[in-house]
Amino acid sequence: MKDLERFITGFRSFQKDYFGSEIPQFEPLKQGQSPKTMIIGCSDSRVDPAILTNCAPGDIFTVRNVANLVPPYEENGGLHGVSAALEFAVCHLGVEHIIVLGHSQCGGINALMAGSCGCKGGGFISRWMSIATPAREKVLAELPGKDAKLQQRAAEQAAILLSLENLRTFPWIEQRVKDGALSLHGWYFDLNAGELSEYQPAFGLFHKIN
Repeated sequence: MKDLERFITGFRSFQKDYFGSEIPQFEPLKQGQSPKTMIIGCSDSRVDPAILTNCAPGDIFTVRNVANLVPPYEENGGLHGVSAALEFAVCHLGVEHIIVLGHSQCGGINALMAGSCGCKGGGFISRWMSIATPAREKVLAELPGKDAKLQQRAAEQAAILLSLENLRTFPWIEQRVKDGALSLHGWYFDLNAGELSEYQPAFGLFHKIN
């Protein structure tokens, strides 16, 4: 109950800040949203994209899931939540940037590397994390016998790159990238150091953002 009370108190502060002034900050957003950036982040409670980037309501269109993964483009009868959000952000909102935001100490990647995804009686996590299997295989092939923490960090970053590749399997994303109307970015947040890195394709490495 203490958490719920704290959340309600927090909402009251939000309400006062955005709706309580003479010229409410939320006023323009009542007419609709027009974010220029979409962030695909992890569900991890420590890495809220809006908090990490100090954004206000309306600044970013956000999708969060286990291990910040993007599945490849598929046309079948499945329920594609991430794909639907991508379609809305790109085709309807016209975002100009998509950021895949990964992070250290990712529980999903840890389970993937340990081969222990999922719960007894359910396979949702295992099936979802199978998207990142190529990242796991790549790391194990390139870093055989290395320390588990080093392998996990490499897998966390490899999964970001895999998601960037998967984004380009969506025809309407690929076309916009080719036209210069859309840019794709890979970011990695180090929880221990409190540092943010961006993938630099020219160097094939993640470089710290200063």
